[in-house]
Amino acid sequence: MKLQKGFSLIELLITVAIVGILASVALPAYQDHIIRGQLAEATSMLSDARIKMEQYFQDNRTYDTGGGCPGSIATSSKYFDYTCNGLAADTYQITATGKGNLSTYIFSINQNNERSSNTPWGNGACWITSRGGVC
Repeated sequence: MKLQKGFSLIELLITVAIVGILASVALPAYQDHIIRGQLAEATSMLSDARIKMEQYFQDNRTYDTGGGCPGSIATSSKYFDYTCNGLAADTYQITATGKGNLSTYIFSINQNNERSSNTPWGNGACWITSRGGVC
């Protein structure tokens, strides 16, 4: 009697099917995880920019810089662009707008620490950074 060596075609097809099913489940979860990691840049930079705006206010008694964000606030990063809008003596709003595949993500914060977001997962009066539209 001959000893068989190797895999049969059926065994190989079953293995390929199992790997395909696992990949179809894992890949979307991985992509979602990558996006959530990139969104952390925006929320972190906006929080930092808010602190810098408050420091500017303490030094100058106004949020109005005469145009744009104070020099200490970054206007661009790897995944987001940042703008300062509505600068007046007692108000401001800083907005982060996504670049590239994050272009549908917009986060903002104002002088009262009121946060808002506009994402494919939903809009809200908070920073939505995960599926389900919850803060």
